Amino acid sequence: MRENVVEELRHVQSNDVTKRKMLDILKRLHSEEEEESMDEEGEDSGLSEEIIEKISSGGQISLDDLSAEEKKRFHRAVASGELSRMIDPWEPWWLKPSAGKIRLSQDGTQLVQPLARKEESGLSEADTDGSCLSDIPPGPETPLLPLSKLSSTPPSPLLAVHLVDIIYSYCFTVRLYNGDCKADALGSLMVILSVSSVLGQSGQPETMLEALSYCLEQTCSPAYRHVGGLKFGMALIDDVVSVLSLGTPSLICLLSDLQRLVQAGEREMKLEKPKRSRRTEVKNKLKLAERKVYFAMCWVHEQPGEAWPALATIVAAEKKAVLVHEDGKRVGKSSDEDIIRGKTLVEEVE
Repeated sequence: MRENVVEELRHVQSNDVTKRKMLDILKRLHSEEEEESMDEEGEDSGLSEEIIEKISSGGQISLDDLSAEEKKRFHRAVASGELSRMIDPWEPWWLKPSAGKIRLSQDGTQLVQPLARKEESGLSEADTDGSCLSDIPPGPETPLLPLSKLSSTPPSPLLAVHLVDIIYSYCFTVRLYNGDCKADALGSLMVILSVSSVLGQSGQPETMLEALSYCLEQTCSPAYRHVGGLKFGMALIDDVVSVLSLGTPSLICLLSDLQRLVQAGEREMKLEKPKRSRRTEVKNKLKLAERKVYFAMCWVHEQPGEAWPALATIVAAEKKAVLVHEDGKRVGKSSDEDIIRGKTLVEEVE
């Protein structure tokens, strides 16, 4: 996605409308974070006068012209939909034909990786490895450990439910960031932790409906309802079904991509100056999330291949139940969040 944005910025015509839109966006991003930036001692996060002057005078700008802080705000604007009209929509890797051709070795490591569009993008291998920009995220670089090495107790029978929660939060986030979640690793991880009950709240949902209901509540919450609300949530359940239908290799690649994102977020935190008392809390959450993701990856690796089409069928049935309850019990102008929170989804599929 980053290369698409850069390309658009390089070729955008310097007409009055474009200049005004870009200037308004950058100014809005600056004002939204102005209060927060005042608390960050010694850090200049204001909008560069040079950039404003360049846009106002009709000059062209690229991503390289922005400061580190401005780049971060720019990517957040992309994630929030501010710039959605200026870039091409990202096509999820799990919907590409190549996703069904992933092959892993017996120990779970990558055996054959579908060709990524590295030559077209002009990015180096270091830039694309493990990134959401690749056609297919690479699998683990080291052999996956057997579950017996990770825990002395049998795995929870609820892991299939927890896996669905994790897949949903991953799909939600990479779609929100238009595929370029690595551009703001820590920010995208905060989204994942807020959407996932398992990773963000140490939740232990016991039923598929409980897991999906929590994810849908977050999708329809004030923080994210601008993305599409319940309709977007239903599409994300379709994403979960698609990923599960692809089988073990794609599931492992997804979890491996998520693990790399967590590791990138942890590195990003180490580079930042201590700013908030929540730093330690977030750091601990990321470490716990990484352990959970890795355990889920090892668990997936040991499951029989026929488990995933069956689980996909269950998730699809739950979506159908959600739609039935929504159509049958929605009254007046209740919001999507009220529908979910009001327990119109309480009944399990018999």
